[in-house]
Amino acid sequence: MQAIRIGTRGSPLALAQAHEVKDRLIAAHGFSAEAVTVNVIKTTGDRVLDRPLSEIGGKGLFTKEIEEALLANEIDVAVHSMKDMQTVLPDGLVIGAVLPREDPRDAFISLRHRSFDGLPKGAVVGTSSLRRKAQVLHARPDLRVVDFRGNVQTRLRKLEDGVAEATFLAVAGLKRLGLQERITSPVSAEQMLPAVAQGVIGLEIRDGDETITPIVSALNDAKTAFAVAAERAFLARLEGSCRTPIAGHATIDGTKVHFRGQLLSPDGAKCYDVARSGSVEDARALGLSAADEILGKADAALLVRSNA
Repeated sequence: MQAIRIGTRGSPLALAQAHEVKDRLIAAHGFSAEAVTVNVIKTTGDRVLDRPLSEIGGKGLFTKEIEEALLANEIDVAVHSMKDMQTVLPDGLVIGAVLPREDPRDAFISLRHRSFDGLPKGAVVGTSSLRRKAQVLHARPDLRVVDFRGNVQTRLRKLEDGVAEATFLAVAGLKRLGLQERITSPVSAEQMLPAVAQGVIGLEIRDGDETITPIVSALNDAKTAFAVAAERAFLARLEGSCRTPIAGHATIDGTKVHFRGQLLSPDGAKCYDVARSGSVEDARALGLSAADEILGKADAALLVRSNA
């Protein structure tokens, strides 16, 4: 069999995730290191760094070119952060596996303050995430939020340069990069509900690829898959994009799934919360039901689908 070609973005975090997948494939199947290659593909989200994500197209910015390479048979497996993925995949592509979830929480990072609650009135917080911006302003409307683009290292450097007094990054990404010591304090999911599928690595493959499907499916973590099913169903029903602040997180307890979802106005003034519990076998239906409750309560203006 020819080498299995992994496609990934070129950021340090994306490469760390791709190499984790490579290591897991080698461990699961006894492949040689040469039998699995990592191929870097530059995406729109990587090229355009001078504008907020919401202005240049929303979700798909970090996946489109990689998916095109997958469809063109230039790679065999696309490795993504699941939180970057659109809820409707291109025709001919499927998620072949999700890896065990890393810590889904957000990390508060500051060189001057010990916690989010400890920020002084009027402090400047940097983030490129509309979800985080809305959640920050909902909890602390006295704070000022500025756009903070770039990879993890770039954002940490901006903090050191005084562009903002604090920022938020995913705990999972920092841990995968070996930068957990940079976390000032993790933020509980109760205080800041994570992005849908935060902390999850997804492996996208061609639908019906008889060679790659069994190889990749051996890495699938069922517990994570159930949680992601509930979360992505919730997001899909609400037609979320990077212009719509949506959060969702599911946990698995034996055969039960516990889900909490949230829709916010971009300015944080409005926040709609929902919670559901049920069987893991009904995870997707549970996410859809939670979304329907939000749809019944939320301001219609928040539910207008963007063109992203």
